[in-house]
Amino acid sequence: MRRVLELLRSFVVFLWDFIIGDDIVLAIGVAVGVIAIGLFNHALHHSSWWILPVVWVVALSWSLFRAVRST
Repeated sequence: MRRVLELLRSFVVFLWDFIIGDDIVLAIGVAVGVIAIGLFNHALHHSSWWILPVVWVVALSWSLFRAVRST
């Protein structure tokens, strides 16, 4: 049982590091973009694929602005 818990903990730590990585702003931006795509597709009944690149560019710009400002 202890080994299973260690493997589970290791997997969760890996996922956290892989998804969140260095910047939580980008991870939140992508999550918001995916949610927005789902909502727009459901509400408007047509393709909304263009939302994610827009959200990603905004999140990346904000992240870079924060990084440059802090140095």
